[in-house]
Amino acid sequence: MNSSSNNHRHNDDPRGITPGEIYFVLFRHKWKIILLTLLGMCCAAAFWYFRPPPFQSQAKLFIRYVMDSRTLNPDAKDKNDMISATDIGANVMNTEMEILSSYDLALQVANDVGPEKILAPFGGGNNPSDAAAIIRKNLKMQSPRQSSVIEITFSHPDAALVQPVLRGIVSAYLDKHVQVHQAIGTSDDFLTEQTAQLRAQIAQTEQQLNAAKSAVGIVSVDDAHKSYTAQIDKLRGELFDAEAQLAEAQAVRDGAPATNNTSKGTITLGGSASIPANVLNEYRNVCARLDFLNKRENEYLTALGFTDQNKLVIETRQQMAETVQRKKAMESSYPALAGLAVPSDNNSGRQPSFENQMDAVLALQSRITVLKQQLQKLRDDAASVDAAESKIADLERKKQIQEGNYQYFATSLEQARIDEALGPGRVSNISQVQTPTPPFKDWAGEFKKMAIMVFGGLGLGLAWAFLIEFYWDSSVKRSVEVETKLKLPLFLAIPDMRRTEQRRIQQAAARRQLQVNGNGNGHHELEVIPWDTADFLNPYYDALRDRLVIHFESRGITHKPKFVAITGTRKGSGVSTVAAGLAASLSETGDGTVLLVDMNAGHGAAQQFFGGQSGCSLEDALGMETRDYALVQENLYVVTECPNGERSHRHLPKRFAALAPQLRSSNYDYIVFDLPPVSQTTITARMAAFMDITLLVIESERTSRETVQQATSLLGNSKATVAAVLNKTRKWVPASLQQEALV
Repeated sequence: MNSSSNNHRHNDDPRGITPGEIYFVLFRHKWKIILLTLLGMCCAAAFWYFRPPPFQSQAKLFIRYVMDSRTLNPDAKDKNDMISATDIGANVMNTEMEILSSYDLALQVANDVGPEKILAPFGGGNNPSDAAAIIRKNLKMQSPRQSSVIEITFSHPDAALVQPVLRGIVSAYLDKHVQVHQAIGTSDDFLTEQTAQLRAQIAQTEQQLNAAKSAVGIVSVDDAHKSYTAQIDKLRGELFDAEAQLAEAQAVRDGAPATNNTSKGTITLGGSASIPANVLNEYRNVCARLDFLNKRENEYLTALGFTDQNKLVIETRQQMAETVQRKKAMESSYPALAGLAVPSDNNSGRQPSFENQMDAVLALQSRITVLKQQLQKLRDDAASVDAAESKIADLERKKQIQEGNYQYFATSLEQARIDEALGPGRVSNISQVQTPTPPFKDWAGEFKKMAIMVFGGLGLGLAWAFLIEFYWDSSVKRSVEVETKLKLPLFLAIPDMRRTEQRRIQQAAARRQLQVNGNGNGHHELEVIPWDTADFLNPYYDALRDRLVIHFESRGITHKPKFVAITGTRKGSGVSTVAAGLAASLSETGDGTVLLVDMNAGHGAAQQFFGGQSGCSLEDALGMETRDYALVQENLYVVTECPNGERSHRHLPKRFAALAPQLRSSNYDYIVFDLPPVSQTTITARMAAFMDITLLVIESERTSRETVQQATSLLGNSKATVAAVLNKTRKWVPASLQQEALV
């Protein structure tokens, strides 16, 4: 299927909904939109008259924080949580609004106020459950975002009832808030009993702990460990000193020479240097003690793993410093002492008295024995403390837990007494920013509902119009749809006339038809009606003629005659009227002649013509001598093919193929064929293959796009050149808003 011409407007990529489409929908369905809008206005007026707004009272509560006692177990980590409303925000506020809207709270308020008062405007009754349902239904709550304030509104037809009911709701909510957030089952008697039991348990545990400590003779396990450690370290130091002194005394005793000059009390060292024996012995003791202190320091730092800041390490180093000072002082007084390699020198002499050295050895041995016994006893005592430490630690932990539980229950008991002293409904974490207001009517809310009704009707009308236009009604309505959606070149859009104009069309059609008149003998005669040259559709037929001529010229079609087929998608779409008008318009141009061939089966003797004599057959119209019988107007001839019914109609393609050479060689300028509607059972698709152009007449707002697409598909299979004529179009949009170029 080919397009019509290069200058034809064609839009292959429509994007979105254009303003022209919006205007078309609004003006085409304006009465639907107006009626639904009026319906919405009527509903709003009825709502205003029959549903006056109820009386309301409003209160505002400020939630500072929520004290949540989640468990009675004192060991739980979240036993008492103070939650700020600004910390969790929506969770806390939603919980409080759920408490406010609970059925229990509404039932309590209904019983307090009186069910019969609440139900009086709703048919009466005294059922508390029905009254509670009314309260819940008319109770509205909201909390602005990022706010700790709850706005509560209660509405009721009785002006004297809204404020007392809202006061009861607020009061009951404060009590319900405390009941919900405190530990379930908590009471003063329970707290008092638990406190007394824990106090007795703590006393019993203290007795067991004192007995365990007395058994090992300590007051504190840590202090006992420190004391035993210090004593053991001290005894070990003394034991090391005694062992060193014993070793020194034994060395002196065993190594004293027999020639020692004890009478003078001096010892000669390697020559003329003489040192008193007591000085030499003292120097040896100092050296031995210094060696002992070095060993002790090494033992502390390596074997025991003490640090430099340990008290024993610091004391040992102080003793070493004192011993070094003493040694240096003796060496400065007796320089010969510095040359001694060992604390005791075999060549330097012996103790002045061998017997005295023996006594010293015995004394040191006795001292060492006693020190060892004392050290062993301290170790045994420390071991007993270690054995009792586990039991003492268990008792101390038990006492600590019991004291924590006792503190929790004592605090809870004190808080319960404080809450009882404050009285019901007195909570410190919730304040009334606004107490229940006097009754008033919310006219703003009513206006909003009425506006919703009005605009809802308008929106429903718009939705209905757009749904019809874009989803339910798939008919072709505008010329732009032919090009954008059907992809067909549009030759002409013929407007639909109004009622007065439709009568003129009918009259004109009657004047250009041959009427069948019966003479009573079974014969029929054709009555000739002259052509009405004042037909107001003539300008449109002339425009179609000009477009057709331009099409042929642009395609270089110059042969004669030119075959023009006019068909449609349904009966009554105006195909015959358009064919007659086009043929008449073509006959008025130049000196050429036009032949109009009516190929519609079932027309009988009725033919379209515009003057002249009665019609003749197609063969007669092709003959120069006989075609005058088909002349109805100057240069215009009309014939009717297939006058004998449908059987002959099926043979038209074969008959047309036989007559094609005569048609091609005839001296007509144009031969216009009025063909039946395109369908799978008509000859139109087969006949279109012989035509130079086929004009498809589409009836606006009655022919669906699917039907047109099927027709163009059938014609396209015959490789026919198809163009569209949109008939009976209506200008819904005012001219000032018209967006189409073709009207």
